[in-house]
Amino acid sequence: MEWCVSIPKIELHAHLNGSIRDSTLLELARVLGEKGVIAFSDVEHVIVKDDRSLHEVFKLFDLIHILTSDHATVTRITQEVVEDFASENVVYLELRTTPKRNESIGMSKRSYMEAVMEGLRAVNAVDVDFGCQKSTMNNKNMNDVCNGTARKKMYVRLLLSIDRRETTEAAMETVKLALEMRDLGVVGIDLSGNPIVGEWTTFLPALRFARDQGLQITLHCGEVPNKKEIQSMLDFQPQRVGHACCFEEEEWRKLKLSKIPVEICLTSNIRTETISSIDIHHFVDLYKAQHPLVLCTDDTGVFATSISREYHLAASAFGLGRREMFDLAKNSVEFIFADDGVKQDLKEIFDLTEGSWIYD
Repeated sequence: MEWCVSIPKIELHAHLNGSIRDSTLLELARVLGEKGVIAFSDVEHVIVKDDRSLHEVFKLFDLIHILTSDHATVTRITQEVVEDFASENVVYLELRTTPKRNESIGMSKRSYMEAVMEGLRAVNAVDVDFGCQKSTMNNKNMNDVCNGTARKKMYVRLLLSIDRRETTEAAMETVKLALEMRDLGVVGIDLSGNPIVGEWTTFLPALRFARDQGLQITLHCGEVPNKKEIQSMLDFQPQRVGHACCFEEEEWRKLKLSKIPVEICLTSNIRTETISSIDIHHFVDLYKAQHPLVLCTDDTGVFATSISREYHLAASAFGLGRREMFDLAKNSVEFIFADDGVKQDLKEIFDLTEGSWIYD
């Protein structure tokens, strides 16, 4: 695992609320249990498990939904999640979250996102660039960062998620909020949520508006078999798609012709039983076809994984060496939603790191 940790990495598919530390979940759940909001004994055993069943995964998501309904908690988990990714040598993170409304405490979608921003400002493990200023990295800074003599810098950008349970109006509200917060590091829109809920056409007006306004778009696509929706999503030509598990031959052909990058989440796909076993995962076919792809975590907390574990899993399951894994990480720079200046900085980080590596 050591060399997997040491590779600079790009994370493009990470859900904020699904990446909460187990220790934090345990602490917050215990408090709610003492207040009588939940029965702590019903969830304690699920929180402390690593190999959660699909039923337990959904139970954990239900708990997280209850826990993340106040500003202080949102701020705290944002700080912790970013610091956890920084400890894994992630140099660029796109963090996605669905803005929540909780009228009982005065939480609006806007104030929810402001709590997220507070969490970014609270990070002290690394210097976080979340888009409020242009990059100021020069060659000396870059060398100091790469050889460990300077404080590490991490780029963080935000994606606002449209939940498939939402109406067209609610989806449009999320897009407009994303546009308002562009100067604060919001770079795009994600469509996610229960894949058997909602109709693609419900969200299309908001997604078209987002694209017309210059926001980048990624879609959870093909998590369940739905030929018509998958084809419509690919015809929409998003900048990236996530998962792409339940494609048939025609959809694979369309995807490969489009060159739309795929966010691959190995552990998530196995834990949710979307893919029955790692040896038949579509990563292999896409990798051999040299299709654009990036390894991601999805939900580090819920699925008990990390970005370094995903790299280790890919290397061991598919027979890839250090050189191949390093190149996989480096190539991911091309698929980020940040500007060209950030891309150039990241490429320099990889180039400088590459010079100190000894490959298998």
